[in-house]
Amino acid sequence: MHAWRTIRVYAQLAVAGFRRQSQYKLAMFAGLFTNCVFGLVRAAVMLAAVRAAGDFGGYDEGTIGAYVWLSQGLLGAMQFMGPPLELVDRVKTGDVAIDFLRPVDIQLGYLATDLGRAACTVIPRGVPSVVFGFLTFGLAMPHTPGPYLLGLLAVFLAVALSFLSLFAVGLIGFWVVETRGIRVLYQICGTFLAGLFVPVHMFPDWLRTVAHATPFPSILQAPIDILSGRVVGMDAIAVVATQVVWVLLVGLAGRVLLAAGRRRLEVQGG
Repeated sequence: MHAWRTIRVYAQLAVAGFRRQSQYKLAMFAGLFTNCVFGLVRAAVMLAAVRAAGDFGGYDEGTIGAYVWLSQGLLGAMQFMGPPLELVDRVKTGDVAIDFLRPVDIQLGYLATDLGRAACTVIPRGVPSVVFGFLTFGLAMPHTPGPYLLGLLAVFLAVALSFLSLFAVGLIGFWVVETRGIRVLYQICGTFLAGLFVPVHMFPDWLRTVAHATPFPSILQAPIDILSGRVVGMDAIAVVATQVVWVLLVGLAGRVLLAAGRRRLEVQGG
């Protein structure tokens, strides 16, 4: 019964995150418009590169279109370009001390809320962006349900990993006065190494090695590869397994930082 009540609490937090995000209808439509405009620009540039290069990292016109529009559709859920987490301000003001007193795990509670928020962004913003790309560019997508089912799991893990990474970055506020510079650095490096600007497969060997030594490709490139059918079978399962490993590692890092931050707060009289 206790486990069931705990699950219900986190489910309610996810629903609350969905409902809160759904209140910003104008912002969602603005995000959809921005997605489509920048998607057209990116798709035109990538399409020209594919036609000029002949061999563009294994991409052709259809698959590069899938890469562009899937990345545009997932961008809002991954929150690379979004505002800082509420946790950042709560750490800065000391209000996080109240969170420590609540009967809900801070990391899991915020994660559940963010999963609800991400679900709300995918429905009115992500899916229509991909549909728009399909109608305007014609995307090469799988014709069997397998990649989409595994892709849903990959998207779930990517959203969780994206949040847990931001959560860990936000906790640095326990030790520094202002985390804005760190968050900007995270945003710049994260979006590039995740494969937002160009696919990770197009990186030079040394840079691709650096990218895969970070969790960023698992946040964006991984779900795109699976949903687009670029990786299938055991290769796709290996990609998901890599995501799981990164979720566990980054989640553990966040818990270590949270415990250390709590001790620091208590020493300072929080």
